[in-house]
Amino acid sequence: MHANSPGLSLTKEMWGEIDSCIEPASPAPYEPHIAGTEDEDEMDQHASEPSNPTAHIQDKGSSTLDAMISAIVVSGSPVKSQQLGEPDLTVEEKKQLLMEQYNTKPVVFLERYHTHLKPEHMEAFSHVSSDCRTQYYCTEVQKQASSSANKTRVRNHRYAALRALQKEGQYFSEEQMRFREPLLYEQYIGQYLSEEEILKRSEESMQKGPTGLSDLLINSYQEKELQKRLQEEQDRENCADQEEEDGEEEPTHADWEPTAEEKALLREEFLSQMHQRFLEGKDKEFNYSEVDENPDYDNLDILSRDAEEKYFDGEEDEEEEEEDDVM
Repeated sequence: MHANSPGLSLTKEMWGEIDSCIEPASPAPYEPHIAGTEDEDEMDQHASEPSNPTAHIQDKGSSTLDAMISAIVVSGSPVKSQQLGEPDLTVEEKKQLLMEQYNTKPVVFLERYHTHLKPEHMEAFSHVSSDCRTQYYCTEVQKQASSSANKTRVRNHRYAALRALQKEGQYFSEEQMRFREPLLYEQYIGQYLSEEEILKRSEESMQKGPTGLSDLLINSYQEKELQKRLQEEQDRENCADQEEEDGEEEPTHADWEPTAEEKALLREEFLSQMHQRFLEGKDKEFNYSEVDENPDYDNLDILSRDAEEKYFDGEEDEEEEEEDDVM
């Protein structure tokens, strides 16, 4: 581009910074400056931030600003490039660096750290609200807050539904779970049952419902269908295992006979897996639309917070890892 092209402005490139969307008041010819001079520093500031030389210096005692800086520090987001072996920054050093970055270039600060901010922090950028980058990232912060709130609401609804189904007793009975996930049941429980236990399971199943001829035929048909599904799932898993084999023979489950205590632990793990699948929306037999958007599940006073967190800690860890990958 020719040096005298209309609208050309000189800026320094910073990591995470995009071109300002604020148009210059009038065309200005390109004039080279010696690096580090006062003129260049002033031009860099005006090219990247709205023209108000004092508005971006915020009160360091502001509770909003303090809360925002603390949130970024707690998130673990890097605040400066460090060499290998260089000692980690202290909390106070991180806060000081963040404050300097904010006071120097608040819009670039917002670009870099917006994924760690909340809507209530946006007040700290009111003095640069005319910049389209500020408007864009403030909207993004609002979106991510809404998405997080929706995820929390959905998972709470599902947890309430899980508790209701547990209380009802049938949906998470061993028989019903076996029909929904035959392979998972076989891996944790079925393959370790003795012939006597299998016979007892069949007798209990027949005693729970009508015992007419038609009912016996239906039960027989359902059992055949279940065995067919189980075989298909086992075949698919065996094919996948064969592709990963390295030629060495590994001991199979058939070589191991669990004790009664180990069987009880396997049964508990199977139940936990079924609960987790339900909460994650992986239960194909369940209509989640009747729960996720149902306001009847908004009252969670009956829930134990500790019990709820047991199911959701893993999910939150995954979300944090995804956010780190994005950064």
